Amino acid sequence: MSISTQDQAGRIDEAENTDTTEERPEEAPADSEPSLDVVFDVLRNRRRRLVLRALEEWEGSTTLSELAEHIGGIENDKSPDALNAQERKRVYVGLYQCHLPKMDDAGAIDFDKDRGTVERGEFAETYHAYLHRKVEVESPWPMYYGLIASAGLVLSVGLIAADGPAMLVSLPSLVIVGAVSVFHWIEFES
Repeated sequence: MSISTQDQAGRIDEAENTDTTEERPEEAPADSEPSLDVVFDVLRNRRRRLVLRALEEWEGSTTLSELAEHIGGIENDKSPDALNAQERKRVYVGLYQCHLPKMDDAGAIDFDKDRGTVERGEFAETYHAYLHRKVEVESPWPMYYGLIASAGLVLSVGLIAADGPAMLVSLPSLVIVGAVSVFHWIEFES
């Protein structure tokens, strides 16, 4: 809060109020669930999602070294045993310095830097709920493609019947539009 006063020359002097208790938002209790912003901030990075999935597969506990090898194998499309030291170290350092501390602060995991252990955190279930959520996407485009292809097919058949085989040139483009329609339809259904 600021208080403005005007002196004789018309200049405005603002004095800051030192009582800021009204402006400071109340902090959430330490045992409250993380906000959606925190959850999505953690889940937006692929390595952090891989950490959560690995902990789920390994019954909630592992070591930093095992995580680095597992994630390095996924990122380099190799088995963990086939990783060279540089590939392993790159993942290890990124996890140690950035990802695991951030996840620990957010309550997704419990990371003990001294021992190098990683365990499921207090709010791991909150993160897993969003990690496994299936997003329903309804798109009208497959239907539009199908309608365009069908209308074009009907029109082409009519023109071929009226003008003869010269109109056969348009059929390949209709087949392509129809195939795209079927592809999109199948993708959105599955």
